[in-house]
Parts: sequence; structure tokens; C-alpha cells
Amino acid sequence: MPGAGPKRLTQNDIAKLAGVSQATVSLVLNGAPTALARIPQETRERVEQIIRETGYVADPIARRMVKGLNRILGVFTYEPAFPSAQADFFAPFLLGIEEEAQVQNYDLLLLTGAGVDRERKIFADGNRLRIADGCLVLGREFDRAELARLVAGDYPFVAIGRRDDAGGPVPYVGGDYKNGTRVLVERARRFGHSRLAYIGPRGPAESITDRWSGFTGALGDGVELVRHIAVEDRPAGEILDAILSSGATAAFFVELADAVRVEAVARMRGLSIPGDFSVVVLGSHIRAERSHMKFTAFDIPREEMGRRATAMLVRRIESAAPVEQILLTCEPVEGESLGPRKETD
Repeated sequence: MPGAGPKRLTQNDIAKLAGVSQATVSLVLNGAPTALARIPQETRERVEQIIRETGYVADPIARRMVKGLNRILGVFTYEPAFPSAQADFFAPFLLGIEEEAQVQNYDLLLLTGAGVDRERKIFADGNRLRIADGCLVLGREFDRAELARLVAGDYPFVAIGRRDDAGGPVPYVGGDYKNGTRVLVERARRFGHSRLAYIGPRGPAESITDRWSGFTGALGDGVELVRHIAVEDRPAGEILDAILSSGATAAFFVELADAVRVEAVARMRGLSIPGDFSVVVLGSHIRAERSHMKFTAFDIPREEMGRRATAMLVRRIESAAPVEQILLTCEPVEGESLGPRKETD
């Protein structure tokens, strides 16, 4: 027929050329390990050779229907991911997620939640969670009731960040903040610091409790916490006064932003860091360059957390993999804000 293009090959055509059934071709194309194990290696290689020679490309819609998958991964965050105030926190996670999703041949769907009283909710009226084959969940703090519902259900999900059991173990990829904090306290001890201040909350988020646990677990043998300073909305000058009045020679900040504010006030008062007192930040952030100095901290492997969590989610979707809980090492960052203890008269 004039103007007609070449006929599109079908699985049945491949089956005839390879001398096998269409069902065998379908199993080879789907690539499930349990299915491939039922096919002799010689037969599988013959089908794969015909596919290569003909340049056959399976209809992606048909394949999705066979597998019952949309090949879409949902991404839900309890806090807005894109406003500038938090972009430096979420962007590396999203970059790692996007890269691994592309490798795994999945699309991404950002789920903002329907919202209840201006709070984001995974489960709400008009829930669209099932559009995606599974979901990655991010946030500094999770809704415990929603987390328990996810654990009790059959919908594949993975949390980014360590989470306590919620009626059962939670699949997650997180950073080892506890050990990362312990390493920094030990580094301060080697510089002669024995009187430490801790600036920031002690919970309730798991990432915060892990830092507090690592900090307190590294005390002892002549090293003590002389002041815990709850930041809340306190002015930087008040925080600095509390550090100085406590006699602490090293201050450990949960949040970089608080360390930046205090360093600026200290500089205005003619104080030197680490000359007059040292500062350690329990976690690195992209926008640390806003400060006049590079703070001693530990690196949070956010991109790798995003990649590993995405790969874990795909395993849970495609092979109903058991619950995994992975903590990635937070490597120390040298910085310039930690130095020898200042000798007093």
C-alpha cells in the first residue's frame, strides 16, 4: 500500500522467529527473575538474539498492563520542597531521587497532599496516592498516625530518614547522625575541650534525638555538658551570652542557621571563633557560604540517601522485598571553627 510504513513487530512475530511461544517471549521481556528461572538459558538467549537483530521494542503501555504498574514513583514531603527557605535542605534529596528513578526507568510524581487545616496529609479526601506504584516520604517530622497506616497497609513506601517503629518496622534510608555527632564530640575532646554547650532541641524528630543521643553518649571522662540552650526564637545575642556565661569552650549547634547568626554577633563584639570559643555544627548544609567561615560539621549524604531510597522502593514494588533499614555514614567536615581550647588565666 503506497505511503504505508513498515509493519510494527509484535511479540507473536518474535515468537515465530525464535520458535517459541508468545508466552515465553513475554516472560523474557518482563525480566522477572522467578519467570526467567523457568526458561532454559539457550531458549532465553535465542529470544534475546532475535530481539536484538530485529530491533523490537515492546509496547510500554502493554507491558505496564501486564505487570500492573504505571512505572511512576510518588514523592511526598511534609514540608514544601521548593521555597527558598528550605530548598537547600530538600534539593539534594530530590536530585538523588531523580537520578535513580531515571536509571530504574520510572517517572516521578510530586504529591503535595490534599491538606487538612493547612497541614499536608498523605491520606486525605481525594487521595491520589495509588496513581503511583509506590511512594518516597520525606520530612523533618512525620505524622505518626499516617506512618502507622502506611506500615499496616500493602502500599510500597520508603521513608527518607530514620523512623521509629510505627506498629512495625519502617523501611528507610537515613543518615547516621548519632555516630556522626559522636565523632565530632571526640574531635573536640582531642582539642582539649571538656566543657561543652548544646544549642538546639533534643527532639522529638528522630534526626534530632539521634544527634542528642550521640552527643550525650560521647560525654564522660572529664567532659561535661555545661549548658543546654533551647533556641526557639531567641535573638543571637542572647544565645551568645548564654554560651559565654556557661563557661563552655565549644558550642555544638543543631542548626547551621543558628551558628551563622551567633558567629556574626560574636564577630561584631570582637570575639574570635575558634580563638575565644569553638563552634561545631551537627550537619552540613548547601548554603553554608552565607557565613564568613566554614564550620566544622559532618556531611549529610542527602543525594545518596535519595538514590538508595529510590532503589529500595523499586525493589519493594517489583519483588515485594522485605523491610530494609539503612543508615549511611556522615563523614566529618574539617572546617575552621574548631580549634584548641582557649587557655584561661
